[in-house]
Amino acid sequence: MRAVLMTAAGGPEVLQTVEREPPGIGTGRELLIRVRAAGVNPIDTKLRKSGTLYPDRMPAVLGCDGAGIIEQVGEQVSMFGAGDEVYFCSGGIGGDPGTYAELTVVDERFAAPKPQSLSFAEAAAAPLVLITAWESLYDLGELAEGERVLVHAGAGGVGHVAVQLARLRGARVCATVGSEEKGRFVHDLGAEEAILYRQDDFVQAARAWSAGQGVDLALDTVGGKTFYRSLAAVRPYGRVVTLLLPEAESGDWKEARLRNLRVGFEWMLAPMLQGPTARREHHGEILRHCGRWFDAGLLRVHLGRTFALEEAGRAHALLEQGSMTGKIALLVSG
Repeated sequence: MRAVLMTAAGGPEVLQTVEREPPGIGTGRELLIRVRAAGVNPIDTKLRKSGTLYPDRMPAVLGCDGAGIIEQVGEQVSMFGAGDEVYFCSGGIGGDPGTYAELTVVDERFAAPKPQSLSFAEAAAAPLVLITAWESLYDLGELAEGERVLVHAGAGGVGHVAVQLARLRGARVCATVGSEEKGRFVHDLGAEEAILYRQDDFVQAARAWSAGQGVDLALDTVGGKTFYRSLAAVRPYGRVVTLLLPEAESGDWKEARLRNLRVGFEWMLAPMLQGPTARREHHGEILRHCGRWFDAGLLRVHLGRTFALEEAGRAHALLEQGSMTGKIALLVSG
């Protein structure tokens, strides 16, 4: 089968397309999936640059999420059969091989039926950002109907899904964006307010939008100074969820202490390292629930660009340029 191997840590050129032996089913609940498309995420570029989380297992196949058709099922599989279309988030951090390959193996508990309203490329672009936004807003953020939420980078991969999930919970949303075009994009997704962060102070804008009180919840997808400045945009006893590790040199925790804020950290790939199957089963449940919303026309994923499997390096280079609207996917097999 064709696969893109990461041969060493480095630039996009370390991603090489090769022929390698296809994987086989191991445990009784595994699915052998012919990957039709693979999502490309910032975690892929970070692992490529600095090394995977399993450096002793090089070379590695990156790619955490994908969509495809089941070719074979294990003896204990009960939810799927050969020929079923699925989407999933599994592997790709250096341990289990990822989705930059024509075939991959996934436990059935971590997969869900592919939404019929989505193409394979759209479905492949969705899982990681769906799970990240769901856990950030619903599980950690405990977002409630009628609350106000600030979503940073609202036109990005996680951001544009988070705007929609917040609205589906009945919350009110403002989002930071980098251009008027992206502002129109997030308005179309349901955001009430689009803050042009390059020209407006997002703290002042968010507080003005919330009648001076501050938002109930802020979702930080940017990190650095954005995280620390977001603390001042949140009401006393409010919540902040960040996808990044705060850097000590970028700010301090004074505002969080003064406001009695609750701060949560979200990294949806953590269960792959820690091994709690129950949490990964929750990921499958999230994908099943969101699949119903996709097919009901209540949720959409914006696919900004697609590349052929052999162009994985080009996809990484584009993502690293920043300012991407929506997601990128690789077209793996026909």
